[in-house]
Amino acid sequence: MKWTLDLEEENKAIAREYKELLKISYQTLTEDDKKLIRLAFDTAVDAHKEQRRKSGEPYILHPIAVAKIVASQIGLDAVSIAAALLHDVVEDTEYTVEDMERLFGKTVAHIVEGLTKISHLSRENDISLQAENFRKLLLTMNDDVRVIIIKIADRLHNMQTMDAMAEHKQAKIASETLYIYAPLAHRIGLYNIKTELEDLGLKYTDSEYYYNILSKMEESKEEQKSYIESFTKIIESSLNQQKIDYYIKGRPKSIYSIYKKMEAQGVTFEEIYDKFAIRIIYKSEPEEEKFLAWKIYSIVTDHFRPNPTRLRDWISAPKSTGYEALHITVMGPKGRWVEVQIRSERMHEIAEKGYAAHFKYKHGNQEEAGIELWLNRLQEVLESSEGNAVDFVEDFKLNLYAKEIFVFTPNGEIKSLPKGATPLDFAFYIHTGIGMKTRGAKVNNKLVPLSHVLRSGDQVEIITSENAKPNKNWLNYATTAKARSKIKNALKEEVKIVAAEGKELLQRKLKQLKVTLTEDVVNELVSYFKTKTSLDVFYQAGTGEITNQMLRDFASKRSSIFNFFKSKISSKKAVDETPQDPHEHYDSIVFGKEEESLDYTFAKCCTPIPDDPIFGFVTINEGVKVHKKNCPNAISMQSNYAYRIMPAKWVKSEEQEFKVAVCISGLDRDGLVGDISRVISENKFVKLTNINIDTEGNMFNGKVSITVNNNATLKQLMQDLKNLKGIDKVNRL
Repeated sequence: MKWTLDLEEENKAIAREYKELLKISYQTLTEDDKKLIRLAFDTAVDAHKEQRRKSGEPYILHPIAVAKIVASQIGLDAVSIAAALLHDVVEDTEYTVEDMERLFGKTVAHIVEGLTKISHLSRENDISLQAENFRKLLLTMNDDVRVIIIKIADRLHNMQTMDAMAEHKQAKIASETLYIYAPLAHRIGLYNIKTELEDLGLKYTDSEYYYNILSKMEESKEEQKSYIESFTKIIESSLNQQKIDYYIKGRPKSIYSIYKKMEAQGVTFEEIYDKFAIRIIYKSEPEEEKFLAWKIYSIVTDHFRPNPTRLRDWISAPKSTGYEALHITVMGPKGRWVEVQIRSERMHEIAEKGYAAHFKYKHGNQEEAGIELWLNRLQEVLESSEGNAVDFVEDFKLNLYAKEIFVFTPNGEIKSLPKGATPLDFAFYIHTGIGMKTRGAKVNNKLVPLSHVLRSGDQVEIITSENAKPNKNWLNYATTAKARSKIKNALKEEVKIVAAEGKELLQRKLKQLKVTLTEDVVNELVSYFKTKTSLDVFYQAGTGEITNQMLRDFASKRSSIFNFFKSKISSKKAVDETPQDPHEHYDSIVFGKEEESLDYTFAKCCTPIPDDPIFGFVTINEGVKVHKKNCPNAISMQSNYAYRIMPAKWVKSEEQEFKVAVCISGLDRDGLVGDISRVISENKFVKLTNINIDTEGNMFNGKVSITVNNNATLKQLMQDLKNLKGIDKVNRL
């Protein structure tokens, strides 16, 4: 949308936005608060007076919008609102951090400085610029959590106003958002913002899916409303009889979560039944909250049959984000499973506002909980954040969306860990020293392997030994960021020590073979033993993997001119005889705006075929790889390596054939395999290469390998297979 107001109207619009900012603030603002915000507003207006956004609107409207999100949706204080108004001032204008401190004090200046640091990307070679940026963001977050919260608000407003940007920039920013900002919002307890970031992320990474689901959700709004009314009618008399002060509302599932469910389960929109949850929100004094929650639970389950495996008690053991509620799944009207969330108004406020509401309701000397506890864990992870930024962010991300389990120490203390955690994760969670010396573990008084997956309610005891130390296998057992980070660092130190000894050993042994260990010789060793770095060669020498005989062979080959030339000739021959890419004679895919024909290969992770939306990814050693736009790795690649992404499209591909595997399942019957073969053979554009069906009881699961010429043919075939009697699901692998 282009901005078309004149200067007077612009000034009025800016003044209106500012007044609304003060009006919608979640916190009660004192006169001093209002003075601080006014000074921040005037400073930001002055700093950005010459700047405009891509849409043409005055730039100042962006910081005001971010401040409004911080004030209302997140509910932070006047200091945070002022910092949000000033978040781009130091980065984009003549103002300095010193000016911020002089005008607004140390706290505001510190937050603005943190936000400015995040914006300066590292330019190291062979490392993802964006991952390095995220690492900085996480490091800054540890200083003051308000930095990351304002950054999330900034990202939300940028996502809301991205229409004026170029398409490739939209895809990059949306991918970054799905990759890190949405998971961070989730982990901090900003669930509403997380949902909006995910939906907007999908809008710009797969717009067709987004608008398709959006239109179908709009169509089903009335049906949802009437279902909630029918549910409410059944229980309201019982709730009223107990004199409970409550209201009931529906919460539609987000577009993104429906999309993920459709993708994961291979189902259509119509086949997803839990498209919304029902919330029962009640008023209560703090001391009665828990009692009333279980009373409402009792009333609901008197009327509707509960699913006992789907009870979630987040009141007795709140999530580490501070989230509290009772979740149950019941068989509702029309024989449909429906999730019911039972919360007090206080719990609802914490769920909506997260961090701010958590501290609004925190009283006295209550033990640290929620966001504080998580920040303490974050600090431990960040203690050793050297090394590859992508690995660091990937390890950290593992725990952002993780569901929680609650386990007990031998003394009966309750500890929260991510779902899927092992005794090794528990050991490092208790203390790094215990983790490093772990020899074994007991769960519920029974010895278990370190790879054992813990469950809620387990009592865990760690057995330690002074002689124990981390080994490579531990990385297969550990799932939490802290444990993996500590293990990796310990292994690196071990490698360095062994490599130093190995280098000395190598020097002595080569000297006996009349070879001096120079830089050139080290490079030859790396090439000869096919290792990645010189450190690997030294390490293998230190561990004895490189034997005396292997070194003699190396020295012999090196000194033989004949062998040298022979290897040169054979390597040239090998290059000459490399099979030609079968696709190079077809101009089937073109890249970039200029639609260039380049050599490429297909990525094995998603195996694109014609008509699939695609992009090119420039690898370091394997040239251009072609991926589907909805490849499982697309978000990560777009976010971490946007500078390596190339637009790509199909041209004249009808003469080619592509291998595809299709997974089918359903009820077994006589003649099923014959019917599947018949449907495939009747389509002249499809060739059957392999069929494998496994049966268990009256169910079957199978994999069919075929070749097709394009995506339209594949979709039609999958539909034809699904129409066969007994087949329940047909998914492309």
